[in-house]
Amino acid sequence: MASPEPRALKHGLTSRQVSMISIAGIIGAGLFIGSSKAIATAGPAILLSYLIAGVLVLLVMRMLGEMAVANPNSGSFSTYAGRAIGPWAGFTIGWLYWWFWVLVISVEAIAGADILHAWIPTVPSWLFAFLIMAALSGTNLVSVRNFGAFEYWFSLVKVVAIIAFIVVCGLAISGYWPLAQASGVSNLNAHGGFMPNGFGAVLGGVLVTIFSFFGAEIVTIAAGETANPKEKIRRATNFVVYRIAVFYLLSIFLIVCLVAWDDPTLVQVGSFQRALEILNVPGAKLMVDIVVLVAVTSCMNSGLYTASRMLYSLGERGEAPRKAKHISRNGVPTVAVVGSTLAGFVGCFVNYALPGQVFGFLLSTTGAIALIVYLVIAVSQLRMRSIMTKQGIDPAFKMWLYPWLTWFVIVLIGAVLGYMVLSPSYRYETLMTAAVAGTMLLIALVRKKSEVNHYKIESFS
Repeated sequence: MASPEPRALKHGLTSRQVSMISIAGIIGAGLFIGSSKAIATAGPAILLSYLIAGVLVLLVMRMLGEMAVANPNSGSFSTYAGRAIGPWAGFTIGWLYWWFWVLVISVEAIAGADILHAWIPTVPSWLFAFLIMAALSGTNLVSVRNFGAFEYWFSLVKVVAIIAFIVVCGLAISGYWPLAQASGVSNLNAHGGFMPNGFGAVLGGVLVTIFSFFGAEIVTIAAGETANPKEKIRRATNFVVYRIAVFYLLSIFLIVCLVAWDDPTLVQVGSFQRALEILNVPGAKLMVDIVVLVAVTSCMNSGLYTASRMLYSLGERGEAPRKAKHISRNGVPTVAVVGSTLAGFVGCFVNYALPGQVFGFLLSTTGAIALIVYLVIAVSQLRMRSIMTKQGIDPAFKMWLYPWLTWFVIVLIGAVLGYMVLSPSYRYETLMTAAVAGTMLLIALVRKKSEVNHYKIESFS
């Protein structure tokens, strides 16, 4: 009797779902709320911060796209790092990435729960967080198509909201908005100039904004569960420049035109809400709260999907418990989904049981993970291209100006990480991230040594 074929991830995502995820994947609560802190830090020059961060992400996505088109894989850059740099690199970056997303799941659940609690105060915030996580875990466990369906509609709401915001603010600065007198771009220079806090604040703004873009790489993971993944990855990578230009640069430009960067209520209510309040848009707070709730739920949904697929990939490569690679009949890595969800629950429990203590410490460990992931992607692409060249393989989708732009990204990220270590504002988070990364690396090296010793013992016997 023939043994049954091993189960594998299914191509359950449709083309339109992957397209929408690629378009709106980087629109999160960081844009709607976090941008206010960035604007207050750098002033109108925050546009330069978003531009620098956007160019960096564009180049990193191009490098990742080159490797992903050549070999679509649910482990994405973790798999490529293992092949190009060494198993220790794939192990370390894979677990770091999983660690980042399970903490993000907790953060977004708490943020969404706070919004719902404000609407319905009789229900405790922790219960809302539990219900949100349980609901999204359930949809992810049924099938990848469910994840895609939810994420498609979440993404559509975000895209429509951003476009509506751009239209309203565009009418305002053009002098055609009837509800308020707010036209022109005078705020760009009216309060201490375009760069009121100097170029150092622009660099600080880059460190804030870079994390708003983190998540663009999810499409290279999701594309592995759709038909014709290479074409989807190619198209999504090309979309990055438009997403950055329209959703971030244009919307932030309109905000700094309408809202003074030193407006005392900017950080309190968020940049998008403050802009709508200045324009006397009725129900501005409610509308922004609804969009932010959708954004955080979307981020949780994507985070759970991404964390589970990374854990599954680690299990498949023998770098996580073997049960993590278990796949249901519907093609879902159920153990990886449940494991990632439970880790998110632990984060939420710690936050509510010990508010402002342990959870704040855990969050500090993610401070530089995005930059470390980008650095590993760049080094992996540099070495992978060299390997392919030696093998006579010509990539179908290439990084621009190789190897010069790749080296530029490596040097730039190294400089930013160095700045973070030297800066008192970012040193603690950077060192905490280094401690977690060092722990992961140590585990990887110990595993490698034990495997070598095991092989020697078997060979001797």
